[in-house]
Parts: sequence; C-alpha cells; structure tokens
Amino acid sequence: MGFTIKAEKREVFGKNASRRLRKEGCLPAVLYGEGKFNFPLTLNKKDIIAILKSESGENTIFKIAFDSKIQDAMIKEIQIGPSDDELIHADLIQISMDKAIRVAVPILLRGEPIGVKTEGGFVDFMTREVEIECLPKDIPEHIEADISDLHLHQSLKISDLTPPEGVKFMSEISSVIALVDVPHKEEEVVKPVEEVAAAEPTEPEVIKKERAEKEEEEEGGKEKKEKKEKERE
Repeated sequence: MGFTIKAEKREVFGKNASRRLRKEGCLPAVLYGEGKFNFPLTLNKKDIIAILKSESGENTIFKIAFDSKIQDAMIKEIQIGPSDDELIHADLIQISMDKAIRVAVPILLRGEPIGVKTEGGFVDFMTREVEIECLPKDIPEHIEADISDLHLHQSLKISDLTPPEGVKFMSEISSVIALVDVPHKEEEVVKPVEEVAAAEPTEPEVIKKERAEKEEEEEGGKEKKEKKEKERE
C-alpha cells in the first residue's frame, strides 16, 4: 500500500503555535532534505498514525506533497508527549530510491526449539532488531530467524542468518538473537538452629534497665502508700 500525504509549509513557530496546530488535528514536522535543506511542515496527524500502524511502520516509504512538489520520504524520528502518549512532532527524511540507506528492522522468531519441546528449556529473546543497509525498495518488513533446531544451551546469532537479496547486515554479527536456557530455580536455604536462635530479636539492655527502674519506683510508691494508710489508722 502506497501512502501519499499532503503537507503545508509551516510559517509560524514556537510552543504556542505548535499547541494550536495539535488541537486542530495537525502535526508540526520537519523534512530533512539532501544537503542542508530543511523544510518546516504541517501534516495531518491521522496520516502519520496510519503510516505507523502499517506493516512496515516507521520504515514505510511514502510520498509527501507540498509546494507543487512530491518527494519520497521516510519517518526519521517521532516525538511523543510524556504524559499523554500523543504525537507532538515528526522528523522526516527525504530519500533517493537509487541510494542505499540504513534502517533497523525487527527480527521475527520462527519455530519451537527442541530444547523447549523436549529438554525443559525456554527461549530468551535477546536481540529484537537488526540494522541493515539496502536500497529503499528492498527494505524488508522483518528478518526471520528459525530457532526450531536449537537444543538446550544453544544460541542463534546474526551471523547464522542469511540476509535477503540486496540487503546487508550492519549490526555486530556476533550478537546473540535467541538463547535456549534453563529456568532458574530459587533454592531454599535452611539455617542451622543456632543461627535461627541468634536471629530472633532480643530486648536491648537499655530497655531492660529502664523497665527494672520503673518497676522499682512503682514498688516503692506502693510501700509508701501502705505506710500512710497504717498511720491514719
């Protein structure tokens, strides 16, 4: 599915202006062109959301139309509000369909490992995306990684994958994608009787002393009271 979005040149800047645009359902953006040419634009927020929700997501190639021009572009970066998760700004980058670019694509695991099915292990998914270099038309939606042959304690690395035609892996090839490991069990430590007894809370000596002094005062007061009662008799 090809996307063509319409944009307008943005003439007003600042936080207040951007806030007004977002209230109107628009999104402030910048298109970074080749060289040092940057174009401040205003987009329809719904168009960017539709691109992000597509199968290729941020790696979607689309056309952007403004000032009677149509440019091939991609999303470079999206800024999201910290409190409401709303889109607040988009950085776009102009691309040439005949020049290779670098992007990160997700890794998709395929198959159930032998180490999980018959050996009691679990899959630790460690590297979830890989950086690639290719022409824009060759960007894959994802890279598949078959882990069905992995036994317990075995791993699959980027070097074990075969890149699609026209695609070159740029990430560290020794990076582990997935590892079949053993679940960690919490060991119960049984303490010796002596340690348990020593661990029980004991009454501080100061409290003991204060309590003894209080009891003595109460006893002395009781004796004085009895003595006065006898004198009255």
